[in-house]
Amino acid sequence: MLNKLRIDAEKIYTGAIRASLPDAAVASALENFRLPRGRLILVSVGKAAYRMALCTSKIIKEELGGRIDRGIVITKYGHKEGNVEGVEIYEAGHPFPDENGAFATERALEITENLSPDDLVLFLVSGGGSALFESPFCSLSELRRLTGDLLASGADISEINAIRKHLSRVKGGRFAEHIYPARVFSVVLSDVIGNRLDTIASGPTASDESTVQEVEAIIEKYGIDISPKVREALSEETPKQIKNAEHFVGGSVSELCVSAKTIAEQLGYEAKILTDCECGVAREVGRRLADLALENRGTEKPLAFILGGETVVKLTGDGIGGRNQETALAAAKIISGHGNIAVFSVGSDGTDGPTDAAGGYVDGESYEKMTRVGVDFEKELGNNNSYNALKAVGGLIFTGPTGTNVNDIAVALIRKK
Repeated sequence: MLNKLRIDAEKIYTGAIRASLPDAAVASALENFRLPRGRLILVSVGKAAYRMALCTSKIIKEELGGRIDRGIVITKYGHKEGNVEGVEIYEAGHPFPDENGAFATERALEITENLSPDDLVLFLVSGGGSALFESPFCSLSELRRLTGDLLASGADISEINAIRKHLSRVKGGRFAEHIYPARVFSVVLSDVIGNRLDTIASGPTASDESTVQEVEAIIEKYGIDISPKVREALSEETPKQIKNAEHFVGGSVSELCVSAKTIAEQLGYEAKILTDCECGVAREVGRRLADLALENRGTEKPLAFILGGETVVKLTGDGIGGRNQETALAAAKIISGHGNIAVFSVGSDGTDGPTDAAGGYVDGESYEKMTRVGVDFEKELGNNNSYNALKAVGGLIFTGPTGTNVNDIAVALIRKK
């Protein structure tokens, strides 16, 4: 039974991720695309940036008979799979911006300088863009420290992005302002709950809804210490009206959930999407999924409960892990001894936190296995050491870089004994 659950879990998450690759989103976005009278410049940022750029390049050349005059890709380390004609490709740091990302962003600003109204920038955006596409008003070290403090305090992605936007030369609509008077057409692969354009990658080409007052409230809420230079930069308001930008939102976490549901149903499960906008604390979400599975453990028909979104990890220790691994680990003790239940959680981009795993899987035997090999479950969960706890019992999920990023899915599977 447990082997069957593990096989089904792998089919569900691999199939859902495959269905969420950016090719379809890019093709849909460019279905009625018209080449500009002037130059066509491509800027692609995020974890899916390489694949989005490759697909766009092929469509422009093979289907539209055009060419990219200049282009740049900025993606995460290990996500480049080859060359793209006419496009510079840079790999950089995530989740913390680094010097490579800052250098690549300056290159993007250089190749989009002095454009005319006849020129068009194709801006391809995917999750991870907030860290990868960055030119801050402060030093990178100060920005990294501030981001780390916010993450450690439990700030959610919208709060972190509000800070980033007000500290950046390219976020919060400022990149669109830089491009003006040229037009920009943004193709967006969303990893943000609700698909808010001003939040995805911190909204480089979208009018910004966050305000200076909100930013000040976030700093005060989490008690973050900031320098006078940062405080001065945060006092400058971001653009509230962008007139030269058009947006197309392609893949999203809701589509990821629907794909997971379809695959689960094909495997014989009665599948239900609980939510596609989960943003709770990872270990609490894992426990909730486990409790729900227990309530339905006597099912006659196999059940799959699916949720999508982006949980947060409340740091209580200094271990290694990510939000998906912690979600899975937290479920292990609750479902212990129940051979017909499994819980897994996976990041669609193939990476979870600062690890090489995409997520975690536990079933009714995982907790007992941890005990047998000397893993102190409560200690490791409290220390945010989900990676090593799951590694000890074969509970890590590895996919490698997937070429997409539309947030996470967590699933509870229940089969009749």
